[in-house]
Amino acid sequence: MAGSDAPHVPVLLDAILEAVAPVRGTWLDGTMGAGGYTRGLLDAGADRVVGLDRDPLAHRMARDWARDYAEGRVTLVQDVFSNMDEAARDLDGVVLDLGVSSMQLDEADRGFSFLRDGPLDMRMGEAGPTAAELVNTLPEATLADILHRYGEERAARRIARAIARRRTETPFATTADLAETVAACLPRPKPGQSHPATRSFQAIRIAVNDEFGELAEGLSAAERALAPGGWLAVVTFHSVEDRAVKRFLADRADAGGGGSRHAPAREIRDPAFTLTHKAVSPTAAEVARNPRARSARLRLARRTAAPAGSVPRRALDLPDPVRLEAI
Repeated sequence: MAGSDAPHVPVLLDAILEAVAPVRGTWLDGTMGAGGYTRGLLDAGADRVVGLDRDPLAHRMARDWARDYAEGRVTLVQDVFSNMDEAARDLDGVVLDLGVSSMQLDEADRGFSFLRDGPLDMRMGEAGPTAAELVNTLPEATLADILHRYGEERAARRIARAIARRRTETPFATTADLAETVAACLPRPKPGQSHPATRSFQAIRIAVNDEFGELAEGLSAAERALAPGGWLAVVTFHSVEDRAVKRFLADRADAGGGGSRHAPAREIRDPAFTLTHKAVSPTAAEVARNPRARSARLRLARRTAAPAGSVPRRALDLPDPVRLEAI
């Protein structure tokens, strides 16, 4: 494989390639990262891949590996994937790998991980407030909402109270600052349990990057961008995201109609997707090679020729957005 020295392993890539074979035409990798899916698709036979990512690091890395391919086979676009239909249309496939990437976690200066002390940033791109700005300025009640809705943290109020109390003394500046404050609010983890700050870091990262809003808009953008017969492949690592993808595809693959004395009939429509596979989990061999794959789920669907539509965020069972006051 061209550029096979990539330091980050794409999850469930083989399952995607097997399901959509033969790979051909133009694809869009909406979460390019280190380029694993983009290169996998090109090596499997795609004529061209649009590599889209909001992270400038992904584009700096791409300057090296993209040279391995003939001119015109890789098109790089720096943007959020909810805008993918502005970057390309009539696509033969879209692949999305949701959540934070290992290359982002590995960079201490990005501030994503409590395992590596660094500036409390967490931005996947260059725009918007940092995690430090959020935890240092948002009202305590808003912080509690973020921790509860986005991280499903049961101790959200207690942690938000501790953050608000600590920042009056010294503003939060590093990942270690925040991790220590959160951990002090929770019981010491038992062997094999995750770090006490895991849910809080996840929640703040989701808020900083509007990840749930991006997902809701991005799925509809993929529907608009795909040509009839085009594939949508989405890899998730979070039960909330997997449930949202499942609900989106179920809704857009539904022809409507039906109805009973318990529920009204729905408007009959042409389904926008055909569901081709059940959710795919990684094999034991893949998990052994790449522990990051353990919680991954892949959902696949194929676009029809029906007009594009959308699904409201609430219908996807995504948490309501938390209003971030101007900071």
